[in-house]
Amino acid sequence: MTATFKAWLVDKQADASGNASQTATLSDLTDADLGPGDVDLDVHWSSINYKDGLALMGRPGVVRSWPLIAGIDAVGTVTSSDTDRFATGDEVLLNGAGLGENRHGGLAERARVVSASLVKVPEALGGKRAAAIGTAGFTAMLSVLAVERHGVTPNDGPVLVTGAAGGVGSIAIAVLARLGFEVVASTGRVDSQGDYLRRLGANSVIDRVELSDAGKPLQSQKYAAVIDAVGSTTLVNALAQLNYGGIATACGLAQGADLPGTVMPFILRGVTLAGINSVEAPLALREEAWARLATDLDAGLLDELTTEIALAHARNAAEQILRGELHGRTVVNVRG
Repeated sequence: MTATFKAWLVDKQADASGNASQTATLSDLTDADLGPGDVDLDVHWSSINYKDGLALMGRPGVVRSWPLIAGIDAVGTVTSSDTDRFATGDEVLLNGAGLGENRHGGLAERARVVSASLVKVPEALGGKRAAAIGTAGFTAMLSVLAVERHGVTPNDGPVLVTGAAGGVGSIAIAVLARLGFEVVASTGRVDSQGDYLRRLGANSVIDRVELSDAGKPLQSQKYAAVIDAVGSTTLVNALAQLNYGGIATACGLAQGADLPGTVMPFILRGVTLAGINSVEAPLALREEAWARLATDLDAGLLDELTTEIALAHARNAAEQILRGELHGRTVVNVRG
């Protein structure tokens, strides 16, 4: 009898009129359903990110081939390997790299992955914490690295983090604070999340309405750097408030994918806008980011901002993340 495993499978159907829709179901699959790859895993942990929310709730824009196992994060142990980089029993993690988009993802008890982007789990973290960090925390660390490479130091002034209560924002605040930066957190939930954001290390918390409406092309210089997960007018206003020579990193579009601004901050203040692409990050950068996460993120604080759920509850969490009701990180105990 062929062994089966549980997985959240996204499929696409068309009605009689040709209108297509996506559905996600918790299904029983076999290894024969997995795609190509050179490393097989028993998956133990995954997480819920905004992209996972879209996929599990049938929203377009994430899944690009069907049927497909959802989940852009996977943490597990190697059961077989065709590469010398990994051996049976190694604990490994994979973020992005097409998981849950055009390759079967991590919201499943089994996975077959391509090792080109695969990283060993840092011993200081362990599997559950690595999954709690996930793509969101990995993206946050890539953003911090970009700020550092631009030459920004804690002595240069405060750093603004938008979408602060989300996964990227939460980890970014915690890392920046531990590195000694003054952090200003922007959120639409000041009353309910203010104490949480200060616990992470934010020095002050502002309402997102201060940034969400159109403003002047150049505004008072306030920030040495910005880590933005919101996009649209919020990012435009953040750029307008950067100090001369400052940097903004862009990794999300919670408000929108548009950028309704001008070139004025770039040509008059010499600011930089750096795009953060965690999906296609090269292996060396992945290893650097995870090594830094193991040292620059307070593990106890990470535990405080982590909620654990079972695989069967992933879609409920997906609905909550799309409604903006989740904060911090939601880790999926795939075998719990």
